[in-house]
Amino acid sequence: MLLAASLLLAETASAAVPSPAALVARLAQPVPSQTPFVEVRHSPMLKQPLRVSGQYRRPDAATLVRQVQHPYSETSTIADGKVRVQREGRADRVFALGRAPELASLQNSFAALLGGDLTTLQRDFQLRSSGTGTQWQLHLQPRAPELAARLQQLVLHGSGDELRCIETRPVRGQVQRTLVGGTAQAALAEAVEDGQALQALCQGAGS
Repeated sequence: MLLAASLLLAETASAAVPSPAALVARLAQPVPSQTPFVEVRHSPMLKQPLRVSGQYRRPDAATLVRQVQHPYSETSTIADGKVRVQREGRADRVFALGRAPELASLQNSFAALLGGDLTTLQRDFQLRSSGTGTQWQLHLQPRAPELAARLQQLVLHGSGDELRCIETRPVRGQVQRTLVGGTAQAALAEAVEDGQALQALCQGAGS
């Protein structure tokens, strides 16, 4: 009887939809930290999808680094209100985040997410969770009209305490999926380039 009750409680906990606050707490990472990423970009100008891979790094709480390693080398560092883009064979580019308010908002939200800063996320986005404890989604809908004119929402997909993927859903254009962590490693190991396979990995289909 006790075993049956325990199993029922475990199943109920697994089926429950975590609150946005609970998911943000799950995803918080201490600094310094880094995680691999994979993106597959689609464009009518490309004959085939372009797969980009590399590392996201947070050397400290105020700095976010996006380092592309394949198929080219490029490092973008966001810190002190500026973005520095360094690419092999080109002069460095530096510009203020104020010139790209949508980028500033996304950077702040990503840093807030990794830092477990629920207050900042709720200031910039309306948060909604869906799914279950083992297969969840966190929806971020921008509050600022400037960003909302470009971005419909961000959807984070995860399993348990792991963030699998971030879907960027623009107002116009195709969904951009960024696989992170173990999901990115799986995409690299399986040489995933197909859009449907990427979506399945992102959303945890069949897992």
